[in-house]
Amino acid sequence: MPPTHQVLNQPPPLVGYDLFTTDPLLGEAVDACGAGSSNSDLPGFGRLVGSPEVFQWGFDANRFPPRLRTHDAYGHRVDEVEYHPSWHNLLDLAVTHGLHSLPWEDRQAAQVTRAALTYMSSQVEAGHWCPISMTASAVPALRVQPEVAAEWEPLLMSRSYDSSSQPASKKAGVLMGMAMTEKQGGSDVRANLTGAVPIDGGGPGAEYLLTGHKWFCSAPMSDAFLVLAQAQDGLSCFLVPRWTPDGERNTVYLQRLKDKLGNRSNASAEIELDAAWGRLLGEEGRGVPTIIEMVAGTRLDCVIGSAALMRQAMSQAAHHAAHRTAFGRKLFDQPLMLAVLADLEIETQAAVALMVRVAASFDAAPTDPKEAVLRRIITPVAKYWVTKRAPQVVAEAVECLGGNGYVEESIMPRLYREAPLNSIWEGSGNVICLDVLRAVSRDPGTVDALLDEVSEGAGADRRLAAAHQRLKGAVASPTNERGARRLVEQMALAIQGSLLVRWGRHEVADAFCASRLDPDHGLALGTLPPDLDHRAIAAAAVPRP
Repeated sequence: MPPTHQVLNQPPPLVGYDLFTTDPLLGEAVDACGAGSSNSDLPGFGRLVGSPEVFQWGFDANRFPPRLRTHDAYGHRVDEVEYHPSWHNLLDLAVTHGLHSLPWEDRQAAQVTRAALTYMSSQVEAGHWCPISMTASAVPALRVQPEVAAEWEPLLMSRSYDSSSQPASKKAGVLMGMAMTEKQGGSDVRANLTGAVPIDGGGPGAEYLLTGHKWFCSAPMSDAFLVLAQAQDGLSCFLVPRWTPDGERNTVYLQRLKDKLGNRSNASAEIELDAAWGRLLGEEGRGVPTIIEMVAGTRLDCVIGSAALMRQAMSQAAHHAAHRTAFGRKLFDQPLMLAVLADLEIETQAAVALMVRVAASFDAAPTDPKEAVLRRIITPVAKYWVTKRAPQVVAEAVECLGGNGYVEESIMPRLYREAPLNSIWEGSGNVICLDVLRAVSRDPGTVDALLDEVSEGAGADRRLAAAHQRLKGAVASPTNERGARRLVEQMALAIQGSLLVRWGRHEVADAFCASRLDPDHGLALGTLPPDLDHRAIAAAAVPRP
């Protein structure tokens, strides 16, 4: 190389580190919720996904996005999506470790363990969790129709990843997608026009033929889909496989793949159903109640995905600042940069704490009525707030890297493009806030459960105690739609403050309460009160390969 090509003052690549043991809060949070840091799945998986090889899979899966192949060389319709091998490697890794099946396996704190595993894998590549999430979340909808669940669950729970395109009965394992929204309705699924006609009388578990168009079909290479369509008695939920029971391709046609802002490794398609064969799950007209449990699970995964993006962005920013020199000092030694990094770390730890607590409510809900009520409200609250904060955190982290954060060789542009996604999928912000209002108005017990959760930490910090009292006042009087976002924000901040007081390091909890719970706190990241221990907070975020 010419003598001018001397590489100075550049940080080493951030690879080859353990995403579990280097995380400042994850171990403490899963310990608090019964998963245990001694869980061998967690540190082993953290080392695996932090390896250079797996990080490279993430880059390759996004550099070579999926391609739609509608016909074979002879003109036959095939409707298949072709992926780079790295995509299949990532899915194989996820399936082998049970990220799709853990919630339904008989083990302690299965949801918390899965949340931690998914959080780590999504830091490396976010797109592949979409089919994993839907597969994990589809089980309750299938169980509405026990004979259908008996047929499909063993394949869905298999830890063998099988990417072949053939009938499910011939595969070692299958994945599940969904196709709910249409171009005229979006979140308003009751406006759907896709129709379903019974083949022989109809009814729960019966065969129907579905005809219509779906605007978003997530993970169209999946082996089956949950589909909402209008039957005679109203909107209903159907299982539509890619292959019919007689071994023929179902008449589900992939019209085009969406050209999305981010999430490029994962295909999303527009599809046409032309008398496609399916089976009714539950009663006609009960489509939304049937599928609502799936939506709850995927909303949890939106929280996990956003927390993962925040953590990886923060890790990259802290790593860069620890190695890069500017104006004669390491960036990490410059007070204003430290203030930004500390603020980012506080936000990230708060997201991780809330993520784990929501997962714990899923674990406890089947046997603990109070946890079931808490889950009903804490899930949409977390979904709204964490997914809203992720784009701000990632954008600020990109800025910490300067120009280096704006080029594709770094992971930062991919994180930045991905960051808005989870606030849109599974209910945009307004839809989620209306859902919280619905929970509050229909079941006042949800408010009591939430306030009780906040009160567990309120005695340890006067600012949190004051926030607890303000929240009591806010929920005591009816809230109209215009105030819904502010109310949900108050709920989220109070819960996060309580969790950090109970689980986090003192300096992080102190900084969170001094800033997020102070009505006079500046809105921009990096405006923490100057008397806080910025260095101690930020230093914990620097990964140690």
